[in-house]
Amino acid sequence: MAFVGSLVYHFVPKVVDRSEAERFTPSGENADPSANIDGIVKMDYAAGQHVMAPQRVGYDTSPPYGGPHDQYWATCTGTVYSSPIRVENAVHSLEHGAVWITYDPERIGSDIETLTDKVDGQPYTMLSPFPGSSAPISLQAWGRQLQVYDAQDKRITQFIAALRQNSNTAPEAGASCSTIPGGFDPSAPPPMDQTAPGPDALPMPVGEGSDPAQIPLPGSGGTDGGK
Repeated sequence: MAFVGSLVYHFVPKVVDRSEAERFTPSGENADPSANIDGIVKMDYAAGQHVMAPQRVGYDTSPPYGGPHDQYWATCTGTVYSSPIRVENAVHSLEHGAVWITYDPERIGSDIETLTDKVDGQPYTMLSPFPGSSAPISLQAWGRQLQVYDAQDKRITQFIAALRQNSNTAPEAGASCSTIPGGFDPSAPPPMDQTAPGPDALPMPVGEGSDPAQIPLPGSGGTDGGK
């Protein structure tokens, strides 16, 4: 019985993940399946506006998920970062069609193992801590964000399937996620700056990020209705 229980524990979640991924894969009939994910937030952002470090961007969401960004993207080849990374680099990766998963290290607990399994070695994904997040886990794609409370939440698989390399939502889907020599170094990534942006920060363009379309997040009281 213990052996059977172990099989169920390890394999049933993988079957569920495959089923959810198939249901939320973009198609000619459904260009943006993320619209059917409970709790997702959507904003329209213009692409292609760059800054050069150390200049920052005055993002109006945290974590950010679109807008001006660093000229170099963060390596997003299934990369698991152990420390918070510079957000301007991460947003550039989203423009290329990557999914960026962040977590609050104070609240993640053993869920970090589940998130690592979902990201490690998977193209166009990356994982990093993000101290002080409003939810324990936050998922970002270009113009899309989803916050959840449990790494077993099936909406994580839905989000990745719907938005990773989705050319209907990412302005430069298919552009490189690999490291550029002399650019972003994943072995020593530029750190996240948690202080308020200074007066030289590039402001968000007028009209961007000002009117999010959102379905209320289930489980905001601590129990997740999206499981």
